[in-house]
Amino acid sequence: MIIEATGLKGLKSDLAHLDEVTTKLGFVRWQWEYTRATYDFKMEDKATKSVYFLRVNARVESGKLESPYAILFLEEAYIGRETFPHGLDYNSPVPDSVLKISNQKLAQLQQLLAD
Repeated sequence: MIIEATGLKGLKSDLAHLDEVTTKLGFVRWQWEYTRATYDFKMEDKATKSVYFLRVNARVESGKLESPYAILFLEEAYIGRETFPHGLDYNSPVPDSVLKISNQKLAQLQQLLAD
């Protein structure tokens, strides 16, 4: 599920600052390569015991990802339900409680990056 109108798409940051801000909010830079990275936030729906991940994609505008000075811009944010053994289902319905937490995290991220 893509989350529209987050205010994040197109925001830019250097890697060091983006890593610091996302870590502070509980995100983990998970998948990464020379030109892109994903930041994941893990949530559990207590009612169903399902695990969901809020994922924000980032692409390198200049530099290389291993440099703290690389400039990245953010892309869409989306939510997926964890599937066994290690995948995400982006078409599963997302509980309101998970969506609420996701929107709060995205708003916090947007505010910290805009400062």
